[in-house]
Amino acid sequence: MTIAAAITRPQRAQGRGHLAAKLLDGRARIHELYQEGAAKIRLPETFDASMEAVIINTAGGLTGGDQMNWSVVAGPTTRIDVTTQACEKIYKASAGTAEVTTTIEAGANARVDWLPQETILFDRASLFRRLDVDLDETAEFLAVEAILLGRKAMGEKMETGLFRDRWRIRRAGKLIHAEELRLDGAIGALTARQPVLSGQVAFATLLYAGPLAEAYLASVRPLLGGHAAGASAWNGKLVVRAAAADGFALRKILIPVISALRNGAPVPKVWNLSVSKQMDGP
Repeated sequence: MTIAAAITRPQRAQGRGHLAAKLLDGRARIHELYQEGAAKIRLPETFDASMEAVIINTAGGLTGGDQMNWSVVAGPTTRIDVTTQACEKIYKASAGTAEVTTTIEAGANARVDWLPQETILFDRASLFRRLDVDLDETAEFLAVEAILLGRKAMGEKMETGLFRDRWRIRRAGKLIHAEELRLDGAIGALTARQPVLSGQVAFATLLYAGPLAEAYLASVRPLLGGHAAGASAWNGKLVVRAAAADGFALRKILIPVISALRNGAPVPKVWNLSVSKQMDGP
């Protein structure tokens, strides 16, 4: 082996996608659209005034050293629903950490629903994920982030690795929500502990920020009965935490809650229970 071959570094996936919407003729229309590298954005036809965006990582997954950046801007009085084409897969990292950064802005009376499908962490994966949101005083925001520690039906389990998740949400420049999650090292042993996940391998956080937070709480809590889940509302935000045995069981919790927080509207079409069942099994 030559010296040059010995120091050759693996090619890393990179991507950057940006979407901004403005109100035109009573509907959300493209104001700016930019995509680079492995990041692609597709805009399915909608039959109301909102815009739906499906973001795609054409690299087919991420590993150590890969970087993806997404940004979404909802102009005044627009609504954007953002989801992913499929679950994002984070593979074993031989070196480095995969990074995914998302920035979202919502203008006056705008609404953004950030509804990606689950992120699957394989054994020895390494991921650092950031979500930064800036809201106008009158804007609404809904987010869900779900994690699967391997695919249970495939006999997979994340035993070791790194997962960091950082959220910062501001309204009118004031920080209204901040959280940091770090699972590092022996993740399988850590999540088996009762105060952590009690052996569950699927978990999610949902957050709604807007004037209806306290009102939504009354309709959300009954949907969580009998599940390892809970909800709280305070200071104009509602937070739901949920855990389940696998991805299919988690979706059965999430989908009714998301629909309730969307005033009865269904989840995006790319969310499909049969796909999740096929992926994770009962």
